[in-house]
Amino acid sequence: MTIFPGGRRRAAVSLALSGVLALTATACGDDGSGAGGDQGTEGSGKGKITFWDNNGGVRTDVWKEIIADFEKANPDIDVEYVGVASKEVQSKYDTAIQGGALPDVGGVGAAMLAGIAAQDALEPLDARVEGSALKGRLNTGMVDSVKAAGGQDKLFTVPTSASNGVLYYRTDLFKAAGLAEPTTWSAFYAAAEKLTQKDKNRFGYTIRGGAGSIAQALDAMYGQSGITGFWNGDKTTVNDPKNVAALEKYAGLFKRTTPAADVNNDFTKMVAQWDSGEIGMLNHNLGSYQDHVKALGTEKFRGIPNPTLDDGTRVQVSNPVDGLGLFSSSKNKAAAWKFIEFAASHESNSKWNKSAGAIPANTEAAKDAWLQEAEPTKLAADVLFSGKAAIVQLPYYLPDWNTISKADNEAGFQKVLLGKATAKEFLDGLAEQLNAAQAEWKQQKK
Repeated sequence: MTIFPGGRRRAAVSLALSGVLALTATACGDDGSGAGGDQGTEGSGKGKITFWDNNGGVRTDVWKEIIADFEKANPDIDVEYVGVASKEVQSKYDTAIQGGALPDVGGVGAAMLAGIAAQDALEPLDARVEGSALKGRLNTGMVDSVKAAGGQDKLFTVPTSASNGVLYYRTDLFKAAGLAEPTTWSAFYAAAEKLTQKDKNRFGYTIRGGAGSIAQALDAMYGQSGITGFWNGDKTTVNDPKNVAALEKYAGLFKRTTPAADVNNDFTKMVAQWDSGEIGMLNHNLGSYQDHVKALGTEKFRGIPNPTLDDGTRVQVSNPVDGLGLFSSSKNKAAAWKFIEFAASHESNSKWNKSAGAIPANTEAAKDAWLQEAEPTKLAADVLFSGKAAIVQLPYYLPDWNTISKADNEAGFQKVLLGKATAKEFLDGLAEQLNAAQAEWKQQKK
């Protein structure tokens, strides 16, 4: 799994174990001794289980509602909720796998799925779904996506939601400036320039420079370059000259049409800044839609699919499908599965996705009225399932994808924004890591 000289990632995980003891208080339902590869037991189907929310804080309230509903329907099961911030969740899982402090159930997005599954920490759920009320009620595209992401053609998570990239824009500011909707990249760049008035602290765009920046940059690159595949043979296309040119143009917006603080902004800071200020456009996913509604109402903004090329060609990168995993070390798998089945059911899945503004995995939930009323979600779902967009499938199946696309390269992207590295230098380095990871993955598959 290691792709760096000297086993850098494995060494980092080992060093992190010195601080893992703090996690043991939130261990699995019985003694918390389970580690990656521990087979666990079915248990009695009663008693206590622990659930880790992989977007703690942001989605805590809706999960507590679902847990209360579940405990009411299953009074002999007690669910302990643990919220883990999204930027910390991979490191928490990695250290818990090694230290024997895994929960029974946890939120596991496709981007980190392969790395966790490769450590034998997740139970394959194909047979459980087949024998449950969820059979035939999960979106087949999302099921296929998480199977591919796990790298073993097994269902290591029950998919719960998908969340496409969205371009949010301030309709009031666009109207005042006489600007048309930014449906193309050309219109996007023109609007970013026209809406910027630095002397009045107004900016055309807010760019993500902090945690989570790489996925957004990839979406902007492939959307502009029109390249429709992540691989050309065994080599990645991230450093194709068209992508290099696209990143140069996109990163060139920093400080010219964006706030200087953007270099360190993760999505929470970026969203808060857009909601409270006079910034024309924001790229994020469907997850922040309700935040914008609370801050701006529904009259001052729209959320539309990411821009197209001038000829209408739409290319976007795949967004990781979120899901719920059953950890193999659980001492009460029967109760843990009941919780997953309940959370992915029509009512619960609809409640969660309505709160998040995301696309439900449960096919019955996807027909509920709120989805038609939440315009950005409806438009994103239309794009995702229309077959009219070219989707660049990111290699979530690589065990080190989440590390490469986050911790290992976010600082490098900041250097590009600050002019301390060129787009080509950054993308060549990213490509070298990806090519090595792909080669190792293929070798392991033999």
